[in-house]
Amino acid sequence: MEHCSHCGESCKDETIYLEEMPFCCNGCKTVYELLHENDLSYYYELEKTPGVSPREFEHKFDFLDNEAIAEKLLEFRDGHTSVVSFLIPSIHCSSCIWVLENLNKLQPAVLASQVNFPEKTIRITFNSEKYSLKNLVKLLGRIGYEPYISLEDSKKKKRYIDRSLIYKLGVAGFAFGNIMFLSFPEYFEVSEFWLDRFKPMFRWLMFTFSVPVVFYSAQDYFISAVKGLRSKILNIDVPIALGIIVLFIRSTMEIVFDWGTGFFDSLTGLVFFLLVGKFFQQKTYSYLSFERDYKSYFPIAVTRLKKNSSEEIEEEQVEVYDVKQGDRILVRNNELLPVDAILIKGNALIDYSFVTGESELVTRKSGDKLFAGGKQQAGVLEVEVLKPVEQSYLTQLWSNEVFDADRQSPFQSFTDSISKRFTIAILTIAFVATLFWLLYDPYKAFNVFTAVLIVACPCAIALSAPFTLGNLLRIFGRMKFYVKEASVIEKMASIDTVVFDKTGTLTSGNGSSMTYEGIALTQEEEEILTSTLRASNHPLSRSLYEMLDVHNIKTLDAFEEHAGEGMTASVDNQLIKIGSYNFVSEGSGLDDRPFESIDKTAVHISSNNLYKGCYIFQNEYRDGMNEVMDQLSEDKELIVLSGDNDGDRERLSRLIPEGTKMYFNQKPEDKLRFIDSLQGKGKKVMMVGDGLNDAGALQQSEIGVAIAENVNVFTPACDGILDASMFGSMVDFFRLSKSGIRIIKWSFVLSLVYNVVGLGFAVTGHLAPVVAAILMPLSSISIVVFTTIATRFYGDRFLKK
Repeated sequence: MEHCSHCGESCKDETIYLEEMPFCCNGCKTVYELLHENDLSYYYELEKTPGVSPREFEHKFDFLDNEAIAEKLLEFRDGHTSVVSFLIPSIHCSSCIWVLENLNKLQPAVLASQVNFPEKTIRITFNSEKYSLKNLVKLLGRIGYEPYISLEDSKKKKRYIDRSLIYKLGVAGFAFGNIMFLSFPEYFEVSEFWLDRFKPMFRWLMFTFSVPVVFYSAQDYFISAVKGLRSKILNIDVPIALGIIVLFIRSTMEIVFDWGTGFFDSLTGLVFFLLVGKFFQQKTYSYLSFERDYKSYFPIAVTRLKKNSSEEIEEEQVEVYDVKQGDRILVRNNELLPVDAILIKGNALIDYSFVTGESELVTRKSGDKLFAGGKQQAGVLEVEVLKPVEQSYLTQLWSNEVFDADRQSPFQSFTDSISKRFTIAILTIAFVATLFWLLYDPYKAFNVFTAVLIVACPCAIALSAPFTLGNLLRIFGRMKFYVKEASVIEKMASIDTVVFDKTGTLTSGNGSSMTYEGIALTQEEEEILTSTLRASNHPLSRSLYEMLDVHNIKTLDAFEEHAGEGMTASVDNQLIKIGSYNFVSEGSGLDDRPFESIDKTAVHISSNNLYKGCYIFQNEYRDGMNEVMDQLSEDKELIVLSGDNDGDRERLSRLIPEGTKMYFNQKPEDKLRFIDSLQGKGKKVMMVGDGLNDAGALQQSEIGVAIAENVNVFTPACDGILDASMFGSMVDFFRLSKSGIRIIKWSFVLSLVYNVVGLGFAVTGHLAPVVAAILMPLSSISIVVFTTIATRFYGDRFLKK
């Protein structure tokens, strides 16, 4: 079988040739011609078959004729010049970037175009007087780069980038470097006339540099410490804030009373290293969204029917938010219904898999109720709106308090768990040592008290988790598991229950497997079958056609499709019927099904009113699922929570560990309540899902992970996005998170060794500025080196595997 010269797909239906080059469809051939005619043939030299087959989108972008909607999509408009940004999920290689950034060769009205490859977006500047936004979108679609426009785009928020940490780090680094430079003569006690004369000025310069570090760069530690104390919690920021205050007060007193140079170098170095750790941990995947809701999935506009002055019905494109109860709207083939409605006209064949998890297509007739989130799969529907989009059954899920609450769960990090004991121990040592020196040598008491608090400041301890988790976060990202923040990795180590959705999570989104049960078809019957399937647009017909070996396509004498039931076709007086059992068996004299296909997705076939058999579709489970589930079950409770029916229960039970609990026909709110009930029993839950029906459960659980075939397309709000190709590595991610906790514990031991050495100098009253200047940075640097090497070691083992 030949492969398309544009997109690389196999030419199943037909092969179209141009200059002896094969193409799978006229769309690919047209794009090839278009690029060559406009001197863009270099597109095919950058990558082999880089294209994407363009899809039919008649009427899909008619809503852009509405100026009000188009205006909301524009980022900027001034006279003739407009700027717009689009998400284009099909961007995947250097050829895509090259052709999109040369759009002006295809259309001169395009003034400039710039691709952001990680975010899969394009920003286009164009002359809106010469070329409309609708035409621009159609141009992108014609060359295979159809923009993804959703309801979320109607209320675009300018992305706010918080750079405050960078500014604070810059101030601390600048002050630290200059203070170290000014402190060198003091370290080596250089006696020189000019140095001695300017020594007071140097000390006050060091004081000046340290003020913004304490009151600006370190302010977050003071705020966190105060909040912790108000909540009666001794978090790690309490001893850090205490150490910074003591360092600043002690150093200021030394230069005011001319006792010495103070510890300004240690102070600014402490804050600098702490901020470096925080910055390192703040790795983000800005091109991914972890906070999506239904607005990212729903269309921005619909086609509404209204009567004109002549009482004739006409169509108008309106924004979804403008649709009200009682309005009548059109839902075309492969369009999504954004509101709850009553079916008025048309044959409804609805796919609710993404919002309920039910994999079966649902047939509805006039007068039946349709729910928001379903996608029509067969022709045009006319429906009457029951509720506006904000009040639909699906969107009511987002009114649950779990989506409104600040997701600060009662999870306590390992660092915070030991900070209470650490703080109490340090304060005890400080007071005992001070009491001893008050009795033995009162002159040293104050110095000893402050020295203990200075040298025991848990800088190294505070750096352990940020650098360890920050390194692991980057390793996870390289293996296509993108977590929202580094703390998610620490939470993973404590998970004891993993709940899986079935459809789209355990099952693959790339298709189904198929078996045939019945009397073998003759070659002629197979030829008529494939010819009939080719003429149908029904999803099951298309799936079956793609799975079957393509036989000689015959020209049908007659073809008739019965929505929701099946179809009939004839060639040379041979009649074939394809569809549901009731439809196919009518007239065949059969009362009961001769083959086991109850509660299974099946396509039945009869030839000349003789029932032949059925093709049974089965879910294709992900590669490695058995191994993943078996290994996870060793130390975790596993649960399958599905919105689908239980037709696959028996088969699934053979693939997963014995004793795994399975629950089917679960609505979105049922899943959320189920997770909540597990947490009520003290379980630490990780939910793994993929669709809107999992959104509540993902939000409620300690960790919500969304499985995605394409991480740039819709995923529900979650804590992490796992590329579907890496599902088989889930066990390794759990192991890496536990290795991270072990590294943090060992780095704590290492930092305690430094604290013991430093306390030896402090309690004896021998902590000189030069000792503090060496010991404190050395402890911080050694922790950074240790955590980096250790995480690299575990990460390399994982990557090699």
